[in-house]
Amino acid sequence: MEHTVKSFDEQLRRLNEIILRMGGLAEAALSSAMQAVTKRDVDLAAEIVRDDAKIDELNREVDELAVRLLALRQPMANDLREIVAALRISADVERIGDYAANIAKRAIAMSEMRPSRSVPGIARMGRLAQRLIKDVLDSYAEKNAEKAVAVWARDEEIDDAYNSLFRETLTYMMEDARAITPSAHLLFIAKNIERIGDHATNVAETIYFMVKGKPLKESRPKGDMSPFVTLPAGPPDDSGAPTA
Repeated sequence: MEHTVKSFDEQLRRLNEIILRMGGLAEAALSSAMQAVTKRDVDLAAEIVRDDAKIDELNREVDELAVRLLALRQPMANDLREIVAALRISADVERIGDYAANIAKRAIAMSEMRPSRSVPGIARMGRLAQRLIKDVLDSYAEKNAEKAVAVWARDEEIDDAYNSLFRETLTYMMEDARAITPSAHLLFIAKNIERIGDHATNVAETIYFMVKGKPLKESRPKGDMSPFVTLPAGPPDDSGAPTA
């Protein structure tokens, strides 16, 4: 729907463009961060950390433009939801960029350590998160609530991958003390990716509200079971008691 005041339409389009540009930068940052981890590329990792400021700057632009529109246009109904949604989505995308930068920082630290056997698992988690970001941005560009719900439901895939990697990495740490430090860094990276999935899910919920005018009432699919993971005790010692 076009408005009588054409500049209002232009400002709303500008708001959408900034959000999509932010999302594109965040998606690219995650992709590059995963390359930095798998290829042990310190220069690429440092570039990602530096470029996070670009996403932060766009987030500030969204805040300023949205506040200006709220103050000057006093929007209602669909327009109000679109502006409020932009504020929420930009905050989530900014956090995704922060997590990608955190992954890059871990990649720099890990480059000086022995490679971890869990790297293939972390790469798979990264691919799942990248697809989630791409699809949720597409749903925002298209104002497609059904596509947003499909993204929302897929966050559980990342949680399942995280749980599997968490158990696998703990096992490596128990088997070889030399694996403890790189594995700990890898677990932090995995948690960052899991949180990226959560923020993409937040965006999906916001898109649904923006389009439908009501919240998504279904319970969010969450499968992070890492707080409850236990590993079997080691073999018994000479006394017959199990080792820790």
